[in-house]
Amino acid sequence: MRCRHCGAFIQHGLVDLGFAPPSNSYLSERDLERPEKHFPLRVLVCDQCWLVQTQDFVDAEDLFNPEYAYFSSTSRVWLDHAARFVNSIIPKLNLTKDSFVLEVASNDGYLLKNFVELEIPCLGIEPTNSTASVAEENGITVVREFFGEKLGKQLAATGRVADLIVANNVYAHVPNINDFTLGLKVALKAGGTITLEFPHLLRLIEEIQFDTVYHEHFSYLSLYSVSRIFEAAGLRVLDVEELPTHGGSLRVFGCHLEDVRESSPTVEFLIAREANEGLRDIATYQAFQVKVNRIKDELLSFLLEQKRLGKRVAGFGAAAKGSTLLNFAGLRSDLLSFISDTANSKQGKYMPGSHIPILSPATVKDQRPDFLLVLPWNIKDEIISANSNIRQWGGQFVTAIPRLQIYQ
Repeated sequence: MRCRHCGAFIQHGLVDLGFAPPSNSYLSERDLERPEKHFPLRVLVCDQCWLVQTQDFVDAEDLFNPEYAYFSSTSRVWLDHAARFVNSIIPKLNLTKDSFVLEVASNDGYLLKNFVELEIPCLGIEPTNSTASVAEENGITVVREFFGEKLGKQLAATGRVADLIVANNVYAHVPNINDFTLGLKVALKAGGTITLEFPHLLRLIEEIQFDTVYHEHFSYLSLYSVSRIFEAAGLRVLDVEELPTHGGSLRVFGCHLEDVRESSPTVEFLIAREANEGLRDIATYQAFQVKVNRIKDELLSFLLEQKRLGKRVAGFGAAAKGSTLLNFAGLRSDLLSFISDTANSKQGKYMPGSHIPILSPATVKDQRPDFLLVLPWNIKDEIISANSNIRQWGGQFVTAIPRLQIYQ
């Protein structure tokens, strides 16, 4: 395989998680009677530009299909995060009713609705019909296409170049990251700003967040690799912020290469920190698989012990990261009886691969499990707070990453 950015041959691996179905391909009861596609789930690292990337097996159109079931607005924490961003970026960039905001991967309108309320013109780009329809119901104009240089040129040709382009948690999801970045370049107004948010590779390595690996994530990004991709497209990293979201993310501010604004010293500082932490040392990546295997073994030992003791364990949060963990560990409903989730779109379906049923949060109270395994650990506090009633019958919470932890 050649690197998706620089084209170099890739020889080194980060992790091999075996075979798994696409993590958001939730199953109906009828689907359980049909064969289910599984693909190798392997992550490789380019030792030239240090872009970490999944091995090519699945097309984006198969992953982000019309039935795509991830809706951003199901998390109160994420809604609040989006609102805070809008409230801070408007004065920072002096956005007004004469400005134009473009969001790539606008999902269900979780973020753009804040601009709509303030009467700041905006447009969403969202290829999945299920989420785009919800956004349109909330008064947001949506173009239902995948974003790249071609669409960027079409927008620019009709005068829709943006003062602000927002792309939250999509940069890692695009198979052709060079084409996507060229799209950002041509759709950005002179003097405009791009903001990208994505999980930081440094945190993935440090905290063994292997469950954030799934087919929908084509890339795992450091600031160093992003700065190289930007420069190749005629863009520049202007500033960067570290965020707590998704277990540790970066918010990168970008601009045209020729923009008169000076880049923040924080950019070079963080790139140097990444190097000091080993992100440009192949030995760092070669040590990762052993740590991942330890987490799997700890979780399996815990679940087998609870089964032996006659205890019942359920899960909470039918997230993509949960799908990766369940399939890598080979879990089935004999060890994890069900998974509750707040999203109506997932309830009544089954987890891909493991076929564990997804039920409403009310099931937790009805079934009274002894332990609730929190799969989306990045919103652990939100889930524990919402399900604190399990303490009434002595129930406890569990997380598996970066090590097995039990919470009273």
